[in-house]
Amino acid sequence: MTSLSETMTNNPYTDSLIRAGVPEQYHSRFARNGLGGLAEKLGIVFETMGPDLMVAKFPVEGNEQPFGLLHGGAHLVLAETLGSVASGLAGGEGKQPMGVDINATHQRAASSGWVTGTCTPIHVGRTLCIHEVVMTDDAGRRLSTARITNLLVDRR
Repeated sequence: MTSLSETMTNNPYTDSLIRAGVPEQYHSRFARNGLGGLAEKLGIVFETMGPDLMVAKFPVEGNEQPFGLLHGGAHLVLAETLGSVASGLAGGEGKQPMGVDINATHQRAASSGWVTGTCTPIHVGRTLCIHEVVMTDDAGRRLSTARITNLLVDRR
């Protein structure tokens, strides 16, 4: 069994996980691939991380589409990151989430500030997890609502 300090020493992603706000007890879960390059490029930072509640934010600046508004795909990246991480934590050490469906409805545009995503489970089973992710602006106004479904498969 590898201790937490050994995992952190051997984990090439430790610095990026710390910058992203990932609690130390979860670092071993991300030792293979980190959070993924896209989450880091968007600037996603976790505020709460657990299988029952996941909250993260990212800046609008740098993530706009050509007309100066937050890119709709950025909403989906945040939703998929939150839903997949929550599914992976719910599934346990031997399971890996595989996204099978994601959809979003955009309610409002954003052109500045931060977007916060709050991810809550709709269904968590042995092989299937469904999460809702609500994204809001700095004023707490809903920007979009997403639903993501992950299949839990044995980790390879």
